[in-house]
Amino acid sequence: MEYKLDWHFQTFDELTNEELYQLLRLRSEVFVLEQKCCFLDLDNKDQKCHHLSGYLNGILMAHSRIVPAGLSYEYPSLGRIAVSGLGRGSGYGIELMNVSIAKLEMLYGKSVIRIGAQLYLRNFYESFHFKQSSDVYLEDDIEHIEMTREAL
Repeated sequence: MEYKLDWHFQTFDELTNEELYQLLRLRSEVFVLEQKCCFLDLDNKDQKCHHLSGYLNGILMAHSRIVPAGLSYEYPSLGRIAVSGLGRGSGYGIELMNVSIAKLEMLYGKSVIRIGAQLYLRNFYESFHFKQSSDVYLEDDIEHIEMTREAL
């Protein structure tokens, strides 16, 4: 498969200072500024996760973290899924999800995957075989649901 973005897959300790700064900046731009949420992004989970970052000409366009089982949920999960506003509508979100799932399965084998998703993105995640597995709940005043993808 040919990718639009240059993908980097690293543990927390493998991230350079610049890469860490860029991913934290992207998450702040998306989750704090765009969504007008005041929340603590630094949750002490990053250090135990793998990080997937997609770059276009050296600029971070997309990021997710692959979370081991037992840290957020009983199953491995994907979190902090973010696409830069500069790259929206370019298919980067689809590419990010496909590569994220592949990397999670590379690490943990074919597995159930759980995510906490914003409700308005339910159809997007359903296109990757995730199904709603909780009632709607508020997180930082945004409607969320848990979604689960059975091992395929």
